[in-house]
Amino acid sequence: METRYKREDIYDPATIEELKVHYREILRLLGEDPEREGLLKTPERVAKAMSFITKGYTEDPVAILHSAIFREEYKQMVLVKDIELYSVCEHHMLPFYGKAHVAYIPNGYITGLSKIARVVECFARRLQVQERMTVQIRDCIQEALNPMGVAVVIEANHMCMQMRGVEKQSSATTTSAFTGIFLSDHRTREEFMTLISNKYR
Repeated sequence: METRYKREDIYDPATIEELKVHYREILRLLGEDPEREGLLKTPERVAKAMSFITKGYTEDPVAILHSAIFREEYKQMVLVKDIELYSVCEHHMLPFYGKAHVAYIPNGYITGLSKIARVVECFARRLQVQERMTVQIRDCIQEALNPMGVAVVIEANHMCMQMRGVEKQSSATTTSAFTGIFLSDHRTREEFMTLISNKYR
């Protein structure tokens, strides 16, 4: 039966080939047989998966925001909350996942709402620590839009704490970073924190 489904993935072939060699050796060092049927294509699959998971290295987050900047005299809070994120901890190369809440107060310019989510993904698709990623997202928006202030809160679960080490299944980590009016005006900061709180979800 003819199928119309055609999968299209974009990868650098040379990088994938080199990664395959290393992942095949990793399997062997772990005590597996890379030649057994179930593992024959695993090195290539893992190479492609890691290339996708770390694709943020090839993206420019400031350019993402600059691709959709509009003159607008709106001076109230713009909040994009519950942005799903999936990243990889640079210490153990295990996943962490959660949600980002990002707000800014425009200073003459706004950006497309989807661009905020794309910036989060750009930084998440790298080897990361949550603390650094929170600050990177904040600083990127501040640099690209020069708003009156930026607020970022990330809530995430880390597999390096859940499936190894202390193995605390219900643990979650929250990080925050602020600039401008979110630092100087506690009412603005409290409004942001209230809007992202559970009672508004």
